[in-house]
Amino acid sequence: MTEKNDLTKGNIIKTVILFSMPFLFANIIQALYGAVDLIVIGWYSNVESVAAVSTGTQVTQIITSIISGITLGGTVLVGKYIGMKKENDIKETISTNLTVFFIVGIMLSVLLYFFCPYILKALKTPETSFEYAKEYVSVCSFGIVFICGYNAISAILRGYGDSKSPLIFVAFSGILNLICDIVFVKYLKLGVSGTALATILSQCVSMFMAMVYLNKKDFIFKFKIKNFKIHKTKLKELCIVGIPITFQECMIRVSFLYLTSVTNQLGVNAAASVGIASKYDVFAMLPATSVANALAAIVAQNYGANEYKRMSKALITGVLFAFPFSMAFFIWAQFSPQSMLGVFSSDSGIINTGIPFFKSCSFDYIAVLFVFCMNGYLNGRSMTFFTMLSSCFGAVALRMPLIYVFCSKFPNDLKMIGTVAPLVSAIMAVYTFIFIIYIVNKDKRYY
Repeated sequence: MTEKNDLTKGNIIKTVILFSMPFLFANIIQALYGAVDLIVIGWYSNVESVAAVSTGTQVTQIITSIISGITLGGTVLVGKYIGMKKENDIKETISTNLTVFFIVGIMLSVLLYFFCPYILKALKTPETSFEYAKEYVSVCSFGIVFICGYNAISAILRGYGDSKSPLIFVAFSGILNLICDIVFVKYLKLGVSGTALATILSQCVSMFMAMVYLNKKDFIFKFKIKNFKIHKTKLKELCIVGIPITFQECMIRVSFLYLTSVTNQLGVNAAASVGIASKYDVFAMLPATSVANALAAIVAQNYGANEYKRMSKALITGVLFAFPFSMAFFIWAQFSPQSMLGVFSSDSGIINTGIPFFKSCSFDYIAVLFVFCMNGYLNGRSMTFFTMLSSCFGAVALRMPLIYVFCSKFPNDLKMIGTVAPLVSAIMAVYTFIFIIYIVNKDKRYY
């Protein structure tokens, strides 16, 4: 490992900021995939298509969450072995990670394609947009293997201490996605299928671009068929660390899908406005998500090197770094929610319906910052079982029951329904903070 990839040395504030920034930019571009799809459809199609893509991207996001969870497990393991300076373990971890994800990608593609109609029915997708949503998700299912490949490679690089290369790959892919969206939808009139095809093509190019680039560089792993193997001990470690992360990501997405299924029953305008809000959730929470993933890699390397003080300083730095970004989105949502909705649609029904929801749910932009960063710290320490339990508790015991209660008491009040997410995040932040204080105090005996 080169000195520039070593996250266990140097000024920790500089390390966190410089390592997190490429994460943030890469995640912004990656989040644009679904957002660009929705924007282009909003410009060149009807409200039913907007509702279909907003619902369809909710489905694809849960698949991406599954992928991201296990790949983050790869980041943590590679980072740990980097800190311990065990080169052979690094190679075996990378080999196992990539091989597993090729298999997982094929399995998820098949499952999503065949179960697509049942998932959309469970979400109570409006009848007027059901076929469009089915069309979008069905086409996207063929690109899952490319999403797996790209995310696996990016996760490995970040655990290795390189957050810049994934940014280059995804930037090229994002530009290609935008161009293809416009060509397929505006000029070729392919509708929702065009947006899905654009996403598949751009992800495919991004994955192969990453493989070719790394093969030409002095990277620790060469992309050759003979190097793709599953090592049992590393597979076990990947499952122990990665599956809980995957489960927690899935539970979060399931709870938001439940919200989608509830609001879909309130009509097309409600479905579209909440779908648009979910896109802003992604962007507003990107600073927190990016820092959390960066912290997982930074903490993993320092945990492997027994640098406990740097881990705590990294967490504090990460929260302070992400806070201004989250606050900016919160202020925007409070003072001009109509302009946020207007980016995706000029339909007055969607805008008027969405304004109260934006004003209440935007408090979550602040609350979730602390939850994500603390979870990133714990994931880096391989304490993924706690973060899994926390996310399951938040989703199953808090968020979903509260959505049910609020929808029963205030069936047409999106403002009240929007308060559920920030309330749950605030509760989760409190008990996670108490747990971290406990383990940090235990660490002091090793100082």
